[in-house]
Amino acid sequence: MTWTLDGRTLTSRFLLGSAGYPSPAVLQAAVQASGAQVVTVGLRRTHAAAGDNGFVAALRETLAATGGHLLPNTAGCRTAMEAIILAHMARELFDTRWIKLEVVGDDYTLQPDPWELVAAAEQLVKDGFEVFPYCTDDLVTCRRLLDAGCQVLMPWGAPIGSGQGLLNPFALRTLRERLPGVPLIVDAGIGAPSHAAQAMELGFDGVLLNSAVAQAGDPVRMAAAFGQAIAAGRLGFEAGVMARQDMAVASTPVDGRPFLIP
Repeated sequence: MTWTLDGRTLTSRFLLGSAGYPSPAVLQAAVQASGAQVVTVGLRRTHAAAGDNGFVAALRETLAATGGHLLPNTAGCRTAMEAIILAHMARELFDTRWIKLEVVGDDYTLQPDPWELVAAAEQLVKDGFEVFPYCTDDLVTCRRLLDAGCQVLMPWGAPIGSGQGLLNPFALRTLRERLPGVPLIVDAGIGAPSHAAQAMELGFDGVLLNSAVAQAGDPVRMAAAFGQAIAAGRLGFEAGVMARQDMAVASTPVDGRPFLIP
């Protein structure tokens, strides 16, 4: 089942981060096992001076087999200006107009700063970027990002790296209902494959995660588990999950009184 992201046709709805793996070899194996076609990569300021030891080239080679794409991010930025500068550096280094926009407003929760985020998004869209903003599940903030020109939104499920799953399914469900034509990707806070399946059952278009795979006991097997859970959750959404009932409803109705056949 294919879907489209910025005009590019993808077969996987799993977007995977590339930080914190035990080794580059494990990362490559995890990407292959996941089936992910979009992999995020942080722009390290040491790349230009010291090189990246072939890290990006290896990722490109792994993704080439699946028609995948790199998604640079502005992780660690605290202001709109810092994020804008980093995004332009990423475009030069990775030769892509895609950018995952992160502007952190709180050191404890790593919650995005909505004002700086919108300001950065507006400028980057004008500069020709396809902006994938990491944001909270606040509907008003998401609308402001759409007004700024973003075509995709990436609301969190929980704080980055917390593994808590979907803390506010109501807010995420509201986003899906109120923004029906917008690609929505749950980003951050996912800890288990069941969390990813839940997000997909809500009707989200994809899931982006990093720590849940990178920090697993077996990252490669966990990547495969997430790939299957995301596919199953999407299939369940498309099939139509049954409505919840407040009381029991017999699956085998019985008319009249029970009887015995002697």
